[in-house]
Amino acid sequence: MCRVSGPTIADIARAAEVSTATVSHALNGTGRLAESTRRRVREVATALGYGSYRTPRTRTLGLAVTTFAGSAWNFVAVSYFSQWLTAATSAAHARGYALTTLPADRGAGTPWHTLSVDGMLLLDSPKDDPVLRALRARGIPVVFDGRPADPRPGDVWVDNDHTATTREVLDHLAGSGARRIALHGGFGDEHYTYAVTRAYEEWCAERGRPPLLIPFAPDDAPGHAFDRAFGDAPGGRAADAVYCLYDPGARQVLAAAARHGLRVPEELLLVCASEDPAYAQGDPAVSTVTLRPAVIGESAVAALVALLESPRGAPPGELTVPAGLTVRASSGGLFGHRP
Repeated sequence: MCRVSGPTIADIARAAEVSTATVSHALNGTGRLAESTRRRVREVATALGYGSYRTPRTRTLGLAVTTFAGSAWNFVAVSYFSQWLTAATSAAHARGYALTTLPADRGAGTPWHTLSVDGMLLLDSPKDDPVLRALRARGIPVVFDGRPADPRPGDVWVDNDHTATTREVLDHLAGSGARRIALHGGFGDEHYTYAVTRAYEEWCAERGRPPLLIPFAPDDAPGHAFDRAFGDAPGGRAADAVYCLYDPGARQVLAAAARHGLRVPEELLLVCASEDPAYAQGDPAVSTVTLRPAVIGESAVAALVALLESPRGAPPGELTVPAGLTVRASSGGLFGHRP
């Protein structure tokens, strides 16, 4: 049976002879429009049978994670995003807004071009993000978790200082005796991955050490990506410490270390950026970096609401949330510096 879709924002814009941004502002009760224009756009929308527009009293924020090529992955199962979402939902409700969470898939069934929200929270927006393009074309205000790939004047984002955090981790590992530190990452196409990788390479260059980048793969549970770095080779093992950028990384390192007969931390040091509390309970307990997703989520919601309710008073640019390194046994926290 053939399904006929209803009118879109673009249909209303053509009929009312205004831009799509004007239509969005008129239907969402935002922007600086003449009341006559706002009324005319709504009248056109009603005449066309556009049923999804709301009165200004219905206030809704949207949330989407748009990295990792738009695949249908379950980001809510990742501790970082689940904590972010919980904090953002509470912050939105406290300010009188609903929060709609969109799927990671960017397929044809995802309503990016007709999504009815007042503003959007975008997490880990990659380069050439089609979701961001659609939101900008509609004039929907956006606040980012992580610096956007191509920031524009007026953009607002919340992020950590990834350079300072990376240097803190590497200095800690070096202070615990590491001489050949590998970086386990390079999977995402968002600012976080690039910023940490750049800081790692600069740190290595300053000390005359060759960088060792080990690619992360989410399905590499046995940690085969580490086989070459952990195996016997002329001059010794390629890596005696690893900093993992993604939540499952430390488990992959521990699996690979067990296969190669390496003891952690006596022969291999390990730090992982993760919010998973299970890492504190392992044997050994794993040193972790928290990016403080709950603080970032609450800050992003506050910034977006300020942008919606006082667009001329909301400061553009970056809001920085300090990350935190928790040292445990896996990086020498209980054993002191290694010889």
